Amino acid sequence: MKTTPGAVQAVLLAGATLIISLSFLHGQQQTVASQGTAQSAPEIHLRNIRQITFGGENAEAYFSADDRWLIFQSHSGEGTCDQIYIMDTDGKNRRMVSTGKGRTTCGYFFPDGKRVVYSSTHIDLPGCPPRPDYSKGYVWQVHEEYDIFTAKPDGSDLKRLTTTTGYDAEATISRDGRIVFTSQRDGDLDIYTMALDGKNVKRLTNEVGYDGGPSWSPDGKRIVYRAHHPSEPAEIEDFRSMLNNGLVRPLLMDLYLMDADGRNKRQVTHLAGASFAPYVLPDGKRIIFSSNYQNPRGPDFELYLINTDGTRLEQVTFSGGFTAFPMFSHDGKRLVFVSDRNAKQRGEFNVFIADWVD
Repeated sequence: MKTTPGAVQAVLLAGATLIISLSFLHGQQQTVASQGTAQSAPEIHLRNIRQITFGGENAEAYFSADDRWLIFQSHSGEGTCDQIYIMDTDGKNRRMVSTGKGRTTCGYFFPDGKRVVYSSTHIDLPGCPPRPDYSKGYVWQVHEEYDIFTAKPDGSDLKRLTTTTGYDAEATISRDGRIVFTSQRDGDLDIYTMALDGKNVKRLTNEVGYDGGPSWSPDGKRIVYRAHHPSEPAEIEDFRSMLNNGLVRPLLMDLYLMDADGRNKRQVTHLAGASFAPYVLPDGKRIIFSSNYQNPRGPDFELYLINTDGTRLEQVTFSGGFTAFPMFSHDGKRLVFVSDRNAKQRGEFNVFIADWVD
């Protein structure tokens, strides 16, 4: 996720009366203008929905391997930046893991639960990064100061895993202990893997454009991610020019799937707008993700299911606002996600857990 509430938000809405800035979408700062209020259809896959954070911008909540803890990013108030926190799955025992400096995004647990990984700008940019310049339209800012760090769950024993020039973020970890992440180190935005100590880095994508937000299938054999690959010369030139200035345009994104070594890449969705935050279900046959494809110029993002071969698209949530960052517990019985449903004010995003009904 970046990343963050740090991590699509999605689309700049022309004429929107209120724009809410987030930093999610697994790593990027984004903007949405929405507040979920009405539910237009029954959410048949979700039962016993529990809200476990209250107030502020909370995003990218991910389970520990034993399903007892969540790691997430959060901030509240103007002039504050996302920091990484841990809490148990009922929202209690919350504590900060990151340093409290810079902007952070995309926290994740090691398989053994003894360490966490996250991205932060705190070394080279200890203050809050400035907002992007929207004079070129709606853009995300790709902060080159982001690097990937690991620490114990209490925040101690901080170690830096990446030192290359350019953006390094959006890290998740397979159950057998491999990190997949997004990096700008070779001049584009591509997906890489590395060991838990930062060694054995391997580049997996080479297409021009933004490949990012990767996550592992439960068996560690595949990686699902979001991407947009411009094809026309003018689009390619625009992408490269924007990236050289630390910016990308995130208005179009689809989901892709590839083998863990980068082979057999295939596009899964062919939808309008922005689709992101994909996660492969425990059965290995379906992907859950967030998209605004039904109204690409609008603020509403809902959760959807799709088979890994691109068939049988099904809507999961109907909250009428922003819902994203889904992840299943490892036993497949619970779904954690972020939403503005029940928000007391615009700009509030909270973490929810629901029992999953297949």
